[in-house]
Amino acid sequence: MTQTISAPISASAPARPATRALLSAAAVAGPLFLGTGLIQGLTRDGFDFTRNALSQLSLGDLGWIQVTTFLLTGVLVIAGAVGMRQALRDAPGCTWAPRVVGVFGASFLLAGTFAADPGAGFPAGAPEARAASLSTHGAIHMFSGMVGYLALCAAFTVLARRFAAQNRRGWAVASRIVPAGILMGFVGSSATVLAFTAGAGLGLLWLTVVTIRLRAAAPPARG
Repeated sequence: MTQTISAPISASAPARPATRALLSAAAVAGPLFLGTGLIQGLTRDGFDFTRNALSQLSLGDLGWIQVTTFLLTGVLVIAGAVGMRQALRDAPGCTWAPRVVGVFGASFLLAGTFAADPGAGFPAGAPEARAASLSTHGAIHMFSGMVGYLALCAAFTVLARRFAAQNRRGWAVASRIVPAGILMGFVGSSATVLAFTAGAGLGLLWLTVVTIRLRAAAPPARG
C-alpha cells in the first residue's frame, strides 16, 4: 500500500494577478487626476491655470467632480501601495515604500473631504486676490497635501535604493531627482501657482512610471 503525500500549499504567496492589478490601479491614479483637472480647467468658467490650483476645482456647482476625483485617486493609490508591498516582498524598500505611498493616497482622501479655499477669482464671485488667511478646512486641505507629497518624496528616495541594488542606475538617479523637482515646485508656488501644479504633476506622473516598472517586473501567473 502506498501513500501519496501532496506538497503543502503556501498561503503566504501573493496572488500575482492581484498584485499586478493593484499596481495598475496606482499607475492609473496620476493620469486620472491630472487629466480630469485639465479638462475641468479648460471648461469651467473663471478657472485660470496661471492663477488657480487644481484643488480649487472642488468648489462651485460642479465641485463634486473634483471631490470624486480626489477620493478615487486616493483609493487607487492606496491599492497600489498594497500591490507594491506584495511586489517588493523582501527587496530593499519593501517596508517603508508601500507605507509612505499609502500615506500619499490617504492625503487625497483628506484633501477631497476638506476643500481648498476660494480665491484668485474662482469660483465665480470669489475675491480676485489670493485668500489672505486660511479657513479650517482650507488649512487641513493644504496640510494634507504637504504631508502627502513629502511622503511621496520619501517613497521615491526609498525606491531609489532598490533600483540601485538592481544596478538600474538611471532609475535610481531619477527617483532621487524627482523629489527635488517636487520640492522646487512647491517652493516656487509663492511666485506662481503653475510651479505648484508642475511639481505635483511631476510626482503623480513619476509614481505612474515607477508602478508600471514594478508591474512589468512582477512575474505573470503560471497557467
